[in-house]
Amino acid sequence: MKVKIMQVGPIATNCYFLIDPDSNQMAVIDPGDEPEAIQQAMEETGAEVKYFLLTHGHYDHTTAVPSLHRVYPDAKIYIHQADANGAGSRLFPLAGEVEGLLFYGEGDALDLGGHTITVLHTPGHSPGSVTLKVDDVLFTGDTLFAGSCGRTDLRGGSYEEILRSLKRLGELEGNFHVCPGHEGTSNLDRERKTNPYMKEAMAQG
Repeated sequence: MKVKIMQVGPIATNCYFLIDPDSNQMAVIDPGDEPEAIQQAMEETGAEVKYFLLTHGHYDHTTAVPSLHRVYPDAKIYIHQADANGAGSRLFPLAGEVEGLLFYGEGDALDLGGHTITVLHTPGHSPGSVTLKVDDVLFTGDTLFAGSCGRTDLRGGSYEEILRSLKRLGELEGNFHVCPGHEGTSNLDRERKTNPYMKEAMAQG
């Protein structure tokens, strides 16, 4: 499995390309802005886009979806239903812009070539925030950042819920690569040891 990253939009959202070399299939995670630039980068991979996968419904993670969907109408678009119509202030109402929007939730699994993308519902930053787990990688959206976590002061956010989500991620077995929605990547062992929010979450009973 190959993972490519590009930053898009005014607050540098991480857009990920998840590519299975054997099947030449690709999932694009959080195409948040700059659809033309994302399309060019997609075409440069030479892979067939199978999915657009959204970790949550905030505008900076979803804005490019309608434009890209017009170019790639056969690619399936998934979001958690709780965020499909927006999850707080300054959100993109995706359900009103895209036909055939699909919903995923806790425990759902999507095939990408020989790999399985598993959905973990990790609310707190927004009601429909999810983490996508594939092989030894976690795409955490705005739930878990390197050394921090997503804000919870937007409508629908909850500090108590994000702590429960961070605790759940921290209790996963193994040292996963952490690919967050903004800024740099990390790994789960480092976050368990140094991230104050995850340490607070892990300390809870």
